[in-house]
Amino acid sequence: MDKFDHQILALLREDARTSVSQIAREVNLSRSAVGERIRQLEQGGVIRGYHACVVEPEGAAVKAFLELFYTNGRCQDYVERMRVHPEIRQCCGISGETDMLVQVEAASMARLSEIRGEIENYPGMQRVKTHMVVQEWAM
Repeated sequence: MDKFDHQILALLREDARTSVSQIAREVNLSRSAVGERIRQLEQGGVIRGYHACVVEPEGAAVKAFLELFYTNGRCQDYVERMRVHPEIRQCCGISGETDMLVQVEAASMARLSEIRGEIENYPGMQRVKTHMVVQEWAM
């Protein structure tokens, strides 16, 4: 890598959407020379991808799945109680040790905690286990 490659990388780090023409003007090389250098940097593994740096808006929601374990009652009984919370996106009765899986999207951790506390106080609720969503992939 030479000084031109370093300059090209610096410009791409600053804004990965900078056009090859703009980079060529800033580093004083031809557009074709810059394009070729970028291709070589990509093929050599120096540039591994281009990414959007996204800042979540203020008050971005926190998401979690709650595993519910209860001693009596039916799923439908608990679903009806949870309808008062607009933050609850989905309730699923599932097989296995867990009785129900609940998807929650709250405005804050404090609000998520409030919802969880209310659910814990439902009659017959034995245990609530929280799984925070830390990353999502669109399918």
